[in-house]
Amino acid sequence: MQPYFNEQQIVQIYHVSKRFKHNCQALEDITLEVEKGDFIFITGPSGAGKTTLLKLLFVEERPTSGQIIVLGRNLNRVRESNLHRLRRQVGVVFQDFRLLKDRTVFKNIDFVLRLYGHPPKVREKKAWQILSMVGLEKKIDSYPLELSGGEQQRIAIARAIVNDPPLILADEPTGNLDQKREEEIMAIFNQINARGATLIIATHNRSMISRMGKKVVSLDNGRLVSGAVM
Repeated sequence: MQPYFNEQQIVQIYHVSKRFKHNCQALEDITLEVEKGDFIFITGPSGAGKTTLLKLLFVEERPTSGQIIVLGRNLNRVRESNLHRLRRQVGVVFQDFRLLKDRTVFKNIDFVLRLYGHPPKVREKKAWQILSMVGLEKKIDSYPLELSGGEQQRIAIARAIVNDPPLILADEPTGNLDQKREEEIMAIFNQINARGATLIIATHNRSMISRMGKKVVSLDNGRLVSGAVM
């Protein structure tokens, strides 16, 4: 049955399950709706299915069953050749940063803007603006390995949001940071959310979640066990 599309909901997940090889059940019968402008934490212990859920939303993985609608598109019907159009509207902050280590901070941002087809002057202006937003405009000529973990994370965030995507996904974005750097990163996410973007962040950091006071969805053994505001 085709699910009803609600334009106020940026993500609609209906009875989604994901099974990997050797019958490993990562997610089972997940139903979840995310409205425009939401800031949601996906939490649960290691192996609960948090990362798998984000990968399904970014179409890095496909569900075994069920349907997912993101930004009005039924992902079951999006061909591989058209995925780039969807991904331009979804910013992703990976747990391992995935920065280009042989390119400067500016070139890391410029690389993304080139993919979006922006001309040189626009790329330079947007890169400077986004680096100023995350407080790293003075590091524009540095290389990733010359930066601290917190600085690298901010570059990863800048790269994910430079094209103003309406949906941001982040996988354990503060997992390797101390509390001060964690709070700096969360302040940036709050600023992004205040500008209208919808955020879905996977984390097992319960103390951070409590301090933020945002919506929380909990997974355990691939099942949705709660979805509430803390």
